[in-house]
Amino acid sequence: MTIDLILALLLFAFVTSISPGPNNTMVLASGVNFGVRRSIPHMFGIGCGFTLMVAIIGLGLGSIFRDYPNLYMVLKIAGASYMLWLAWKIANAGPIGEMQAAGRPMTFLQASLFQWVNPKAWVLAITANATYNIIGQPILSALIVAGAFALASAPSNLTWVVFGSLLRRLLSDAKTLRIFNITMAVLLVLSLMPLLWH
Repeated sequence: MTIDLILALLLFAFVTSISPGPNNTMVLASGVNFGVRRSIPHMFGIGCGFTLMVAIIGLGLGSIFRDYPNLYMVLKIAGASYMLWLAWKIANAGPIGEMQAAGRPMTFLQASLFQWVNPKAWVLAITANATYNIIGQPILSALIVAGAFALASAPSNLTWVVFGSLLRRLLSDAKTLRIFNITMAVLLVLSLMPLLWH
């Protein structure tokens, strides 16, 4: 893979990682409701889970969904159902103090496993592996593509969590926080729409 292609891949990985989507909506909400420190396992779970997913798809899992499109449809329905449940939980989150005491952010394992039911993650992983494939070198291709997303994940997720944490001061009022959480839930649901028709 040439330097130009690697730079293009890194740019693609960063832009798609930092753009709004299910993961970034949830880490933004986590930053607001739990702060940066308590959201760290969530951030690392996204990075590790998605990097592993990209590598596995690059090593051949993606072709299964190409050969069996009904299986991909089942995955999209399961992912959409789970994301609707998460949107419900975000919309009904309590005040910040109450969340700090009683609630808990997504764990490392939950965030890692979430990637497998996240439609945007599937579309990105399949697209990246297909676009930046080195002909005849599937293992090297998969590792390079996964590495690019591993590098892009941490700064992207951190940006959204820090932004959420900074919003905490503005959302100290229970009514304002409720509006924010409902807005985040609606955005999470809306982020599904284009992906479900892909």
